[in-house]
Amino acid sequence: MGWLDRMFGGDKKDEAQAAPADAPTEIPPERMGLNGEYDQSGLAKRVAQAFDENPALDDIATVWVAQTGSSVVLKGKVPSQDMLNSLVSVASGVNGASSVNTDQVEIG
Repeated sequence: MGWLDRMFGGDKKDEAQAAPADAPTEIPPERMGLNGEYDQSGLAKRVAQAFDENPALDDIATVWVAQTGSSVVLKGKVPSQDMLNSLVSVASGVNGASSVNTDQVEIG
């Protein structure tokens, strides 16, 4: 099981969401889904997908990805500072991510 499947329940690549009636015509980068559709959790899903696509990042069952606006939020426990640094580096590179918050991550 990969990051995306574990956190968002199955393969969400084919499930488009309808934009709310008051959503802007142009989708903000943090709300862009996996296939360009409006998705409230779009940034978090794209970060999880980026983790899946990086062969150096095995799925760590004790780490979760969320988002607050355009900020990626990592939560849980990682085995090392190096692993956390790798997660932050990949998450920071995802379009729409303005920052990566690791306040809720424990190392060890």
